[in-house]
Amino acid sequence: RREFLKLAGATGAALAASSQFGVFRVLGVPAFGDVRLSDSDLQPKFKYPVPDALDPGFKFTSNNNKFKVAVGPSVQQTGLEDPTTGALLNTPVFGYGLPNLGYTWPGRTFEVRSGEPIEVKWENKLVDPITGAYLPHFLPVDTSLHWAYSLLGYTQYSIATNGVPVVAHLHGGHTDFQYDGNPEFFFSPGWGVRGPQWVEKKYIYKNDQPAGNLWYHDHALGITRLNVYTGMAGFYFVRDADDTGMPGNKYDLPAWPYEKAYAIQDRMFLNTGELFYPAYPGDPAYGDFITGEGVTLGPPQFPDNPNNEPGFNGGGPTALAEFFGDHMVVNGKIWPFEAVEPRNYRLHLLNGTDSRFMAIEFVAVPAGETDFTYATPPIEFHVVGSDQGLASAATPTTQLLSEPGSRYDIVFDFKNWQNMRIIMRNLGGDEPFGGEIPGPIVFDHTDKIMAFDVEDIANIEDPFDPANINGAYVPTVTPATRTRKVALFEGKDEFGRLQPLLGTAEPATDWNNLPIYWPDKPEYASVGLLPTQQMEGSIAWHSPTTENPAFNSTEEWEIWNVTGDAHPVHLHLVHFDIIGRKEIVWDTATGDGEGEFGRVADPTGMPGSPLPIGDGTYLVVQPTVQHNSVAGDPATYGQGFRIVNPTMGAVVPQPEGYVENAPKDMVTALPDQVTRIKSTFDKPGRYVWHCHILSHEDHEMMRVLHVGEGA
Repeated sequence: RREFLKLAGATGAALAASSQFGVFRVLGVPAFGDVRLSDSDLQPKFKYPVPDALDPGFKFTSNNNKFKVAVGPSVQQTGLEDPTTGALLNTPVFGYGLPNLGYTWPGRTFEVRSGEPIEVKWENKLVDPITGAYLPHFLPVDTSLHWAYSLLGYTQYSIATNGVPVVAHLHGGHTDFQYDGNPEFFFSPGWGVRGPQWVEKKYIYKNDQPAGNLWYHDHALGITRLNVYTGMAGFYFVRDADDTGMPGNKYDLPAWPYEKAYAIQDRMFLNTGELFYPAYPGDPAYGDFITGEGVTLGPPQFPDNPNNEPGFNGGGPTALAEFFGDHMVVNGKIWPFEAVEPRNYRLHLLNGTDSRFMAIEFVAVPAGETDFTYATPPIEFHVVGSDQGLASAATPTTQLLSEPGSRYDIVFDFKNWQNMRIIMRNLGGDEPFGGEIPGPIVFDHTDKIMAFDVEDIANIEDPFDPANINGAYVPTVTPATRTRKVALFEGKDEFGRLQPLLGTAEPATDWNNLPIYWPDKPEYASVGLLPTQQMEGSIAWHSPTTENPAFNSTEEWEIWNVTGDAHPVHLHLVHFDIIGRKEIVWDTATGDGEGEFGRVADPTGMPGSPLPIGDGTYLVVQPTVQHNSVAGDPATYGQGFRIVNPTMGAVVPQPEGYVENAPKDMVTALPDQVTRIKSTFDKPGRYVWHCHILSHEDHEMMRVLHVGEGA
């Protein structure tokens, strides 16, 4: 497994282009010197209170259920301190809000009623409010990716001349496709540039779904990881007649101020307070994902780039395969605390990280402690819901596996912990997740998330009873009319960088079960992907749609993970039931190799690869047509795979720490397993499905999901 670099004392990239909102990094200009990263050892733990995302004063208000929300620049105090003076440092962010409200990270919370539609006008105000000039992205943009301004017909645009593109996606929303916020619906400030799928300024959310803990975040093509990192995320709660969010609800669930919502993220910072994102030689993880993989980026690959960016000049900026920060952040504060009473609290936990799987536990320590020297064993709590609603029953557990993009709804009882500190602990590790708990620890403090300081008062009785949840969710009973085999791959892009990909584990067919063939285009035919062959194997984003369920159909998806790591898979539009998991039976010829490159039995594609025996699954090498591939130029193609003889074995028990008895829109697909889910596709149109490791979806691990005719 890949190992990550220790951050202590690491150098970062230089900063430039000052504005009244802080200091912004010049797009695409690498420079190294005396600018250093924040040292997590020197930052306070559990010193500052966590912002309350469910405070009534932090919720968006509307006139007649019509909202206006913009993305704009701001400066926020995250709890970072100057190690020398102790002064609070300022962090420039791009947050959601409005000029009169301010822009915040996270954005203000939506709270809506099930069955009551709302209208949201999303605006892009990433401009200097005095001069009107477009703001640069203060994180490094890799323009070699398939991103908003690299699309056909958009290459004349740039962030410098047209602004940062954005589009909001309501994650978990049962949304009509034109309001889904998929990546090609992006728009620049003032709607000057509109993506090829853009429809209109006002989004209608019908909220035709039960109560659930949704969230909204940016989804612009190729820069989702960067936009979310700057602060573009917030909560969206649907309430219904049973789960009202008020005292006296049907399930006796704790209500505000005893109901809390925590967006858990990880970040790196410069020691001056600004956000830092690795992209250049010498940056953390660059050696793991670029030079360590034998990749050389430079001299400049794009000397005539219309975006006026050097493109790998000196090796960057480049996207890296995953991101792990050394500072844990909750609702925009590093390692905060919550003062609680000794009673039950309802806690909504959102994993808003880029790549980090978290194994969450709660332990008690003496008041004021910041480490685990005197920690108790993990304390039991109840999981009462997940992504899109309450569970079929409350699950008692001491550990909860949380994948990026997921939400979990728990009830924790603080009674009998008076004058103690309860620390929310993370055992997920700091490396790509393969299912092992505890995971490898690289950083000193990412095993701590936040703390709860319990008041020294008598226990407060409340009516919550875990048994009240029984039957709150009834899993789908509609039988599937089709089983679809999809797959998760990891190949290499045209530069040799690791490239995670989606695709199929079977020949592709459309909603009407007719074959879907490779396009009749020279860039496909020149590498043997012929218009007489059905599409199959690993496929990049821009290629024709292969996931095309019939309107109102129910499908079982088999998700074949032939990579070496776990992936959090997300489908737009729907919720799904998790049926279970089975092991992949590999061909004997593939031996004990880890991940795709160890599973190849293809003597024509990889030197030294063996002939398959025929007793199980194996992979063959297949070219990946990139967005910029040129027929006859092998340097413009990537390398992927195709699954041959897909063979499933025994059922795999649900792993420890997984709670999946609720309506889900996220599922952890573990390596060497087939993860099985079932869903009904009840709205027509163009959606997407993808890995929710943001660095993966930005580098092609995302595909169109089109329901019904017209794909």
